[in-house]
Formats: sequence, C-alpha cells, structure tokens
Amino acid sequence: MSAITPVTAIEIVEDFSSTARCDEGFLQIRRLRARNLRSDGTHSAVYRIDVVDRPKLDAVAVLVWRRGEAGLEFLTRQNLRPAAYFRAQKTPVVPDLKDWLFCEEIVAGLLEPSDSGERAIRARAAEEVLEEAGLRVEVDAVKHLGNPFFVAPGIISEKIFLTHVEVTGLEAQAPAGDGSPLEEGGRLTWRSLESLHAAFAAGEIQDAKTELALNRFLASQR
Repeated sequence: MSAITPVTAIEIVEDFSSTARCDEGFLQIRRLRARNLRSDGTHSAVYRIDVVDRPKLDAVAVLVWRRGEAGLEFLTRQNLRPAAYFRAQKTPVVPDLKDWLFCEEIVAGLLEPSDSGERAIRARAAEEVLEEAGLRVEVDAVKHLGNPFFVAPGIISEKIFLTHVEVTGLEAQAPAGDGSPLEEGGRLTWRSLESLHAAFAAGEIQDAKTELALNRFLASQR
C-alpha cells in the first residue's frame, strides 16, 4: 500500500529501554547465566547469554513470481525497517551505501502460535500473499523452498520457512495490510530476474531471505 504522503523518517517519541522489562513486548530478551557441561562431568566457567524470542516463534517468507513477456518476474515490497534505519545513529565498520528507512524484501509474515504442521505454514504463506500483495492463491499452490533457516542462531531463536508461489494470470486487488504504521509507504514492484540480480550485486537489496529464496528457486527449476 502506498501512502498519499511519503514517509521520510521515523521519529523516536520516547526511549523507555531503561524502565522496560526484557520479558515483555514484541521481542522478549532472556538474560541468562549458563555454563557448558562436558562429557567427563566437568563444566566451563559461568558466562552470560542473551536470547531473543517472540511469542510467535517462526516466520514464513514467500517468493511470489509470474511468467511475463520477457521471462520470469518476481514481486518485492518496500517495508519500513526501524532497526536498519537506526543504523545511521551508529558507526559501522564500513559506511552504509544508503539510508535504510525502507528495505526491499519478498512477502513475509509471522507464524501464529495456533499454526501447527506443514500445511499451516503454506496456509499462512497464502494469507500473507493476500494481505501484502493483494493476490489470492490456493494453499496447495504454495510450495516449500527447502528447509527453514536460522536468522542469527547465536542470539535469536527464530527460523524462517521459505516458500514460493506462481501467480501468472491472477488479478491483484488492493492489499488490505494489517493496519500497522510499519506498513505505511509500502510499495510493490515486479522485478525481472536480471533486475533482481543487479539489485543484489549493487547492494540495493540486502535482505538475506530474499536472495536465498531466489537462489533456491532457480536451483529448483534446473
């Protein structure tokens, strides 16, 4: 969904980090003291671990594609991404190529606590395609793209399940979205295979799930 007035920044109204509990909110942080247990009964020194969880543990991502006159085309979406945007307040080892207020990605969403089983993953993928792209697809049309993967297993428990679905010939409606301010300014783009590869090479798209999904899809078509 495109906003009438473009979003140009995210303003911090309050930073309540120092007073917020770490076990509540969208992300929950467990701060632990642990030690390694060894096979001979000994153990390591005690050390600290931070583990990030969500009530909705995992996510699904969907590579939406169609057959166009010039070949395969793939759907991407611009999403507001605060964590990427706030990198501008830090000093990275290598300067960022651009302002990351918006990140270009494939369709994705969280799996609900009530989702259970392989079919539920594909059903959730179909719902996300309707919500974010305005395309109604059948659950059985959604296909898996290999095994799920960890995002950052040292600190985050989340896995992402990659899927794909063909939408050639389907008519899109205006995406309903979920009403979140983070969806404001979202823009859908159909990219050719060449355009997508060029965007990765130039650093215009730096989303891991998007690049991995495309590579797995292309490998599955050989």
